[in-house]
Amino acid sequence: MSTSSSHPSFWRRVPLAFGAFFSTLSDAAYAARVEKLSLPEVAPVAPVAPVAPAPVPTPAAAPVILKEATPDAALQLLALLQREARLIDFTQENLGSHADADIGAAARVVHEGCAKVMREYFTIAPVRQELEGSRIVLPEGFDSAQVRLTGNVVGSAPFTGTLSHRGWRASSVRLPKLSEQHDASILAPAEVEL
Repeated sequence: MSTSSSHPSFWRRVPLAFGAFFSTLSDAAYAARVEKLSLPEVAPVAPVAPVAPAPVPTPAAAPVILKEATPDAALQLLALLQREARLIDFTQENLGSHADADIGAAARVVHEGCAKVMREYFTIAPVRQELEGSRIVLPEGFDSAQVRLTGNVVGSAPFTGTLSHRGWRASSVRLPKLSEQHDASILAPAEVEL
């Protein structure tokens, strides 16, 4: 399905989302770049002359400390998605030689398996409760980690706009515990039929 919009389709966003998710978990530098993308753009403000005769020094802002993400949880999730949805098999397959109907049938299996993993190991809820397409007002001090402004962002809050995506948050994660001997880098063992 083609679209005249510059926005990628849902099916194009799925692999982008998975790639960004795993890269964010396993690569601190990548996570820092993603975090910068999430911050709202602020229009430059002209300097204002101080009104007090002597400016009061403000305390230095605390430095942002980035946590080093270990890849084990990301690898564990990827292994679960492979086991239930054959996600790695699907993404590693060259789809150029397959008919669209075959790809659609495979995508249905991947979708059902991914949904099963999401239901079993995560509790996912929308960030915003309003329906997509609703007009909403974002007050001054809104949480920019929960809401990303898009389009023509000028001025300062409050902002009035249309909710184009409600967002998602994980309210709980229930990944299985792993033994010390578990090699998380083995996403799916090789299979040998006898």
